[in-house]
Amino acid sequence: MEEGLRKLTINPAPSQERVKKEDDGDSREGYPRCFRFQFINDCKTYIITCNQPCTVLEALKTRDVYNAKNYSDNNIVIQSGRAEKKIAVATHFPCHLIGDDELVVISCKSKQVEETQDPQQAILPKSRYITFYIDTVGGTNAKTKQLFINNAFKQLKYLCIYAEKEITVEEALKRDGRFMNTLGNFTLSDNAGSDLCIEHDHQVNDLNGKELKICLPRGTPAKSRNKEKQQAKQGASHDSQHSDDKSEAKPISGNSKVSSSVNIDHAENSRLKLKQWMESRFPGNSYQKALDLRKEDFGKIQQSFSEVHRVRKLLELSQSVCRVVVGDVCQGTGFILFDNFILTTAHLFKDCVVQDGDKWQVTTDVHAVFNYENPSGRDSYWVKVKKTIIDCNYHASGHELDYAILELELDPDTQTAAPQTESEASQTKQKPKLPPGLLKICGPVPVDGEACIIGHPAGGVKKLDPICIIEKEKRVEAVDKYVETYKDHVFPLCSVLKNHGIHNIMQGGAKVDKVVTYNTFMYHGSSGSPVFDAHGRVFGLHTAGFFCEEIDSSVIEYAHPLIAIFKTFVIKLKKSKNDELLEKVKKEVKNNLYLKAPLKEALESVSDIKPSDPRP
Repeated sequence: MEEGLRKLTINPAPSQERVKKEDDGDSREGYPRCFRFQFINDCKTYIITCNQPCTVLEALKTRDVYNAKNYSDNNIVIQSGRAEKKIAVATHFPCHLIGDDELVVISCKSKQVEETQDPQQAILPKSRYITFYIDTVGGTNAKTKQLFINNAFKQLKYLCIYAEKEITVEEALKRDGRFMNTLGNFTLSDNAGSDLCIEHDHQVNDLNGKELKICLPRGTPAKSRNKEKQQAKQGASHDSQHSDDKSEAKPISGNSKVSSSVNIDHAENSRLKLKQWMESRFPGNSYQKALDLRKEDFGKIQQSFSEVHRVRKLLELSQSVCRVVVGDVCQGTGFILFDNFILTTAHLFKDCVVQDGDKWQVTTDVHAVFNYENPSGRDSYWVKVKKTIIDCNYHASGHELDYAILELELDPDTQTAAPQTESEASQTKQKPKLPPGLLKICGPVPVDGEACIIGHPAGGVKKLDPICIIEKEKRVEAVDKYVETYKDHVFPLCSVLKNHGIHNIMQGGAKVDKVVTYNTFMYHGSSGSPVFDAHGRVFGLHTAGFFCEEIDSSVIEYAHPLIAIFKTFVIKLKKSKNDELLEKVKKEVKNNLYLKAPLKEALESVSDIKPSDPRP
């Protein structure tokens, strides 16, 4: 058995390991560097030279003129940048994020302004950080609330926040140490005037350089508001030497917990219901096996998908998901991408297409079945799909994106779903209006964490499966663990998996960075299902898995990123000069920040793309 597992494990060549190795926290790149500082009531300017990674406060402490002030570290306000901007950075702000020869102004307050940070926190290379700005004036429901532990920041315009890539906004504000712990489930609005709403558990990756306002939930009870005010008053009334007083309002820090208004009994009831639901979908003892293998990740799923608002949002989005019936050939899943165009997998049509000029036609009838949620079929409705494939990308080797975009037929008079047959048309005056497309809520691929697939496995009723993403570094471990549970089949399983090309998605493989992997029961008919993140953004097209007939089970499944599909689709529209459809696509994604850069890259790269055969 052990030999079989070793054969399955894919190890990249040593040169690949060196290429992929990231810089550590002691990188000296960009050093030495200099910045200037002065005290707020002194016109003299001093120069600091940093020869190694350190914080701004650590750099200041290398100068006797600063040490002579005998300031308390927790009471320091550091203003950076131009005077009209009035930006404050934390004392633990990495000095290499300060501009060359930039001036910082130092002042000291009588009360605490910042929570003490972990002195062992590593300083990372500049490329590993995201910086954004929080307006000191609150946004919706926050204009009169105390957001910071010291009102001194109200005299400035912004607080500059730095954060490692991939962490959440809430985690960044916790580590910053200048914010109150009464923010709860806050959101951020964009000062640029867009309608962007950023949730507290949103990753910071796309926030670089943005100027944002904190917004708070509406309708906070009066008792809670009074408690917040009392906490803020207590926090402002203590000097830093009293920061351990239990009555003090603690700022958000990495070691403190955000207060929660969730009723414990209700939360426990939700967890029990979720557990029962998860048990019901795993036959026999397979639930416990899955739980044993992924206990940590299952906890993440519990946390996210026991929240009613997330489930409600997913149910609303599921209206756009449909069963795809390809004549008597096969069935799969798809979803409305935009307008009356659906996205599904191309391999559904690999045995039933013919070439017609520069286009490809499906040789059998294809239908999209919406609202198929009841086994009796009640309330579901069928929509005919035009036989001309708008775009497809597929190769039997599995190295392509494997997607197809098709157009639904609309009733020319009502612009609603066209009836399937004449008899059906005589029974109903008008078909339901098509659900909205999901392209506009496309998001980036999460590195890890929870996600959810909605589709029609085995051509059955619509189902929802909460999953956990398997990080690319852990794919070998996940597969090895799964195979190990079938001790009598290790050697044949290893051979089958290799023959199916599983090495392509492992470290060193051709598709390691091109797919998202996870474990799900959604296979055989669920190809083409949308994959959602915990925020309700669709980021992937569920494509396939490595299925083993010997154990009648799939070992690991994967999706292709929707952003990659979008870029390829735009390139093909531009190359084919389908300007009308391209303009529709541009209009659809104009408010999606995640698609602006991919759209621009796709349009600019058309001249570098060589023609390829689009046949499935």
